[in-house]
Amino acid sequence: MAISFEKAFGVHPQALKLRTERSEVLASNIANADTPGYKARDFDFKQALSGANRQYTTSLERTNDKHIAVSSQMNDGLQYRTPDQPDTGDGNTVDLQAERNEFLQNQLRFNASVQFMSDKIKGLQKAIKGGQA
Repeated sequence: MAISFEKAFGVHPQALKLRTERSEVLASNIANADTPGYKARDFDFKQALSGANRQYTTSLERTNDKHIAVSSQMNDGLQYRTPDQPDTGDGNTVDLQAERNEFLQNQLRFNASVQFMSDKIKGLQKAIKGGQA
């Protein structure tokens, strides 16, 4: 009987990928907390996990062979965060405390998915080896 990894792991591989992407977005917000005019961004994790958001890869046109080939991925679910605080005058919408809380919450959920997958792998190893794992 074949083992279906899709059935065994469920949505956790996709969740890990999205949690990693969200960590990058939140880290960017935190890093730019003092950048005038920076707008905090985020995406709806549940919507992204359901597959509603798609990623597009774009390549920049090279007009000379000496130019560096560059491509970027854009997530069409990435949106600007609505600020909870009034504008301080510099146009920055990052609420550092809120971003840190979101980052921590995202990390905890990432760790839970990693633990789930680790336990599943141990269970599969045990099943393959006949209980001797």
